[in-house]
Amino acid sequence: MKNRLRFNVPHCRTIIHRAVLCLVVLTLSACETTDEPEFVERPVEDLYNEAMDLLFSGFYHGAARAFDEVERQHPYSVWATKAQIMSAYAQYEDNAYDEAIIAAKRFIDLHPGSDDAPYAYYLVSLCYYEQISDVGRDQEMTALALESLDAVVRRFPTTAYARDAKLKIDLTRDHLAGKEMAVGRYYQSRGQYVAAINRFRNVIESYQTTTHVPEALHRLTESYLALGVTEEAQTAAAVLGHNYPGNEWYQDSYGLLTGQNLQPSEDEESWISRAWSSLF
Repeated sequence: MKNRLRFNVPHCRTIIHRAVLCLVVLTLSACETTDEPEFVERPVEDLYNEAMDLLFSGFYHGAARAFDEVERQHPYSVWATKAQIMSAYAQYEDNAYDEAIIAAKRFIDLHPGSDDAPYAYYLVSLCYYEQISDVGRDQEMTALALESLDAVVRRFPTTAYARDAKLKIDLTRDHLAGKEMAVGRYYQSRGQYVAAINRFRNVIESYQTTTHVPEALHRLTESYLALGVTEEAQTAAAVLGHNYPGNEWYQDSYGLLTGQNLQPSEDEESWISRAWSSLF
């Protein structure tokens, strides 16, 4: 009979436990020796200049992160304040509009009296303005752009930012009027004249200085004639002819009226006359 080796089970367990313990200790020791070196703070000027280099080189995403690092390492320095607005600008250049808006608004909240506050407001308005879509789409961004551009003009009226904002306001309002016209023409084409009139009326009452007013007056002439409300049709054509006498839309309106043996004639009690007189 062959001799069999007999194991002491408790003794084996003790040996295994000791081996596992040694392995854990060795692993921990190895981790301690492979840790990355402790963080070393870099001079703020170096960090800021590095961020500017990235910005000038067109690496806008990297520049934004580098400016954020300036604030992280030196949060109470004057460089940190400047880095905050520069980070917003870098994100704007990177077309990361949502991030740029958040960063610029954060700067405004933290430094409302800063010399860079006007630019921060202006930057927010630019982010909205550059996201304006064509008139066939939702105009939420257009409305936000108009609101933020108005804020620049109200708060900083003597700055160059306000002068540019005024130009963009005109374009933004023209865009919103264009949306109203597009919807009004849609309703008109479907014979929904009351709904169409409400849209054209909004252009007359809210966007009088835009390029869409002559057409809106002509469309009102068309729609009121279609409904048989001749007095309002005549008034719309009369206001159109008085203010835009050589305009092609007036020629069309005049032709529509004379085709029904009517002439442009202004009723001063009409909402059209009242809306127009309120401009002067």
